Amino acid sequence: MSSTTWYELDQDAVIEAVESLGFLSDLRVFPLNSYENRVWQVGIEDDTPIIAKFYRPNRWTTAQIEQELAFTEALRDSDVGVAAPLKINGKHLHQFKQFRFSLFERRGGHAPELDNFDHLDQLGISIAQIHNIGRHVDLSLRESIKDARRARWAIEEIKNGDWLAPEYRNNWLDSAQRIADAIDQSFELVGPDLTPTHGDCHVGNILWRDGKATFVDFDDCVNAPAIYDLWMFLSGDRADQTAQLDALVDQYESLCEFDRREIALITPMRAMRQLHQCGWLASRWDDPAFPMHFTWFNTPRYWGEQVNNLRQLEHELSLPSISLMG
Repeated sequence: MSSTTWYELDQDAVIEAVESLGFLSDLRVFPLNSYENRVWQVGIEDDTPIIAKFYRPNRWTTAQIEQELAFTEALRDSDVGVAAPLKINGKHLHQFKQFRFSLFERRGGHAPELDNFDHLDQLGISIAQIHNIGRHVDLSLRESIKDARRARWAIEEIKNGDWLAPEYRNNWLDSAQRIADAIDQSFELVGPDLTPTHGDCHVGNILWRDGKATFVDFDDCVNAPAIYDLWMFLSGDRADQTAQLDALVDQYESLCEFDRREIALITPMRAMRQLHQCGWLASRWDDPAFPMHFTWFNTPRYWGEQVNNLRQLEHELSLPSISLMG
């Protein structure tokens, strides 16, 4: 599929794709917030609307997507709160013209509250359930988070593009390389076991309703240390993060073993995510949605702030990691 075809995916094509599977749309179609893929809510005649997710071309192979969808189906079948794909004609992944897509039930809810320890307790339990089931599914075709590879990819994306203003180029690149080295050293020191994970586990991918969490968007699922699905729930100062992590791990360990050495990977993972975000934006800049929504990305001011942010990350990487209270 050409980039132009993907960028021009419109509501008419979405309706045609959904109706090709036997649904009758009421023509009420609303785009939902998603940049990597295209996600739409599609109204259905005399029924509840459904969610149609169209996968960006050249991002994942069909086999990789099928592993993601099989993972979510296994979680749903084990009563874990996830938005799993609808199986239609024996398949989760469908093709309409050049577009690969899946359909999901519409789920409602709000983001969990990270200052609410009842919510943190439930999140710890839910993540443990995801990891327990994940150990029995095949994600062999998905990425493994075991070193600084994502950070180094991002550095190359930025280095080879016309992003860095001359006054920031050397400082940003030098700092980013030192951070990547520190990430590699941390992974080598901890030597974590890897398990299938959600891979992008933050409050924006969780719907909270009636005291329960529903996890959505498993398209970034990877093999990673368990802490990879926990660290993004931490916020505030060191004391706040320690209390939050203690609550998460306490409930996680009620169902699943947790290697506490992985706590030393929290700051390296945060640093790698920040670098990867820069590389991801650079790699998607030919998609018209990105310059429209991330207007600040190619400005000197942004890169000046990034230099300062990387220096702060270098400092934080030199500090001892937080530790649990128990």
